Amino acid sequence: MITVSSNLATNVLIDRLGADRVAATMATYGAQEMVVRRGVEDNKAFERGLNNTATAHGFFTILMAIARGQAVSPAASAEMVEILKRQTFRAGLPAGVPTGTAVAHKTGTITRIHHDGGIVFAPRPYVLVVLTRGFADEKTSDTLIAAVSTA
Repeated sequence: MITVSSNLATNVLIDRLGADRVAATMATYGAQEMVVRRGVEDNKAFERGLNNTATAHGFFTILMAIARGQAVSPAASAEMVEILKRQTFRAGLPAGVPTGTAVAHKTGTITRIHHDGGIVFAPRPYVLVVLTRGFADEKTSDTLIAAVSTA
């Protein structure tokens, strides 16, 4: 689900845990705007207006909890960081930082929407989230995300 951004794996977790429970968990960390109502690519639910929502603030809030060791527990947070560091899509945030800088991040892409958010382990570590919408070509949004990361 994380390292190769598998929608199938995401849907299996949502089915197993329940969309309401996932959304409630996000809310407990202060990310109420991270709303999960359905699995990814569920066109029937989409047509009924049941859409998942994410905001930069919500994404940032969850990443900060992980970075601070406050997501579930310090050990679980550290394990999450290690998994996020193995993300295979590297054209966004990691492309904008100096070579060798570790980035623990999560990408997401669906029709004309492309996100990348992560913990950048620079000399002064920080969390950065970039959400894009409306780009037909993912390479263009990757270039923008990398430019924001560089800045």
